[in-house]
Amino acid sequence: MTTASEKAHALLDGVRKLDDEWARAIGALGEPELRAPSALPGWSRAHVLAHLARNADGLRNLLTWANTGVETPMYPSPEARDADIEAGAQRGAADILADFVASAGRFEQYAAAMPDDAWAREARNRQGQPVTGAVVVRMRLSELTIHLADLDRGYDLDRVCGLLGPLTEDVVQHAITSRAAHLPALRLAGGGFEWTMGAASGETVTGTEGELLAWLSGRSDGSALSGSVPRIPAWS
Repeated sequence: MTTASEKAHALLDGVRKLDDEWARAIGALGEPELRAPSALPGWSRAHVLAHLARNADGLRNLLTWANTGVETPMYPSPEARDADIEAGAQRGAADILADFVASAGRFEQYAAAMPDDAWAREARNRQGQPVTGAVVVRMRLSELTIHLADLDRGYDLDRVCGLLGPLTEDVVQHAITSRAAHLPALRLAGGGFEWTMGAASGETVTGTEGELLAWLSGRSDGSALSGSVPRIPAWS
């Protein structure tokens, strides 16, 4: 088993763990609960679930690309992505929940069958940047982590990070990579991990992994963190 394959399978174990947690979190949701607002402005819980379902299918496309070498974009277009999320959120409760579970299963099943040597091959994300198959699984784990808190069902990011254990480092690293253009040179520390951006000049921002992730993902202004916390644009 290659290094990339070992990392991918460890991340996939985290995906399975959070898929199980999501199943517990949404199992009793009916129409009123799904139409209630999520923690994301302008989105109901139904929107969050529809987004995660289409994300699973989109990331499975990227795994297909990495595995086969055939260009398979995550979404046909940004407009199609947004339209699919909106349409999915308008379906009935049973259909929304079934779609979420089925799409998660399709992603897990395809990832589990990936040959070892495919994990280091590349596809391109929505921004056109190269990503390996292993990074695609990290992307899925990050989406499941952050949006479980967005669901507003009693989970904050510290609680979700606690479920992930050491894999939290990968999720925070993914957020740092995604926000690199907006981060000055500094050091982040939390939960026994440390990340350095650029030629860090000694400035250190500290907090729990959940607090760091909330700030990096635009879910907080960083006021819970210690140190000189820079302002960064909202997550887009």
